[in-house]
Amino acid sequence: MSGIIEQFLFSASITGPICLMLLLGVLLRRLQIINDSFIDIASKLVFKVTLPALLFLSIIRSESISDNSLSLVSFAVIANIAFFLFSTLTVNSLMKESSQNGVIIQGAFRSNTGIIGLAYVANAYGNEGVALAAIYVAAVTVLYNILAVITLSPKSQTNDTHAYKVMLISILKNPLIIAILLAFMVHELSISLPQMILHTGQYFANMTLPLALLCTGGSLNISELRHDKAANIISSSYKLILCPLLLTLAGYWMGFQGLELGIIFFMSSAPAAAASYVMARAMGGNATLAANIIALTTVGSILTCTLGIVILSSFQLM
Repeated sequence: MSGIIEQFLFSASITGPICLMLLLGVLLRRLQIINDSFIDIASKLVFKVTLPALLFLSIIRSESISDNSLSLVSFAVIANIAFFLFSTLTVNSLMKESSQNGVIIQGAFRSNTGIIGLAYVANAYGNEGVALAAIYVAAVTVLYNILAVITLSPKSQTNDTHAYKVMLISILKNPLIIAILLAFMVHELSISLPQMILHTGQYFANMTLPLALLCTGGSLNISELRHDKAANIISSSYKLILCPLLLTLAGYWMGFQGLELGIIFFMSSAPAAAASYVMARAMGGNATLAANIIALTTVGSILTCTLGIVILSSFQLM
């Protein structure tokens, strides 16, 4: 019995602070200390400045990045493509309302790796975990954009070159990808940066997770979940249960353990990405449904991730 309690306390030490920050965001929004304008500006600051700084500094200071990380990236790409195909086939067979299927499928496979996933990893493994997770984030960020365009494009426009041009531009201009590529250059070339720049960048990096989690909490609108209940349940079940279960089992089967298996679990158990709402709206999908999926999976991820940590840590796999 004491062992179960210890595993639960360990799990709570990882997910608890994230849950509290999300609740604080909800509370501050209710008290009107933060509003839509603040959330919009702060979210842009996180995406364009503080999160790139966090990923950049984590990589250049890491001693764990090596050729072995290539196997983790390869697994991330292959496993996420496989789950995308699985989601597409099964959702299309379950839901005959094809106009919403693209949004449901995107909610099922597209994880919030850059914010919630990194927060889980940071709490569990510290800076070394974040550095390795940054490589995972870079790979799946590119992949998610490609797969989102494929699943959200109407069947009559699957060969629409304009959609793919927009996707390519968004990838090339993505601050996270740019920061990670620059960090790899600095890391591989052993370039020494001035301490003043590093300290300044660290100030920005330290703002990332608290600010991002406050904005995420302030953006939640649970009251909207009464709409499209069946679609919400299906997409959220895929995202919170099937995705982490199948990807983590596949990772274990492929021989990943410890830090790498933990990263696979945390990234796959993260809720639906906030970018899925933006993409759904831009592609003419059901943006309200996308927002509902984000809200439900964000809340549910705390519970499912806690349970997953208890199970994995009890078997000493992470």
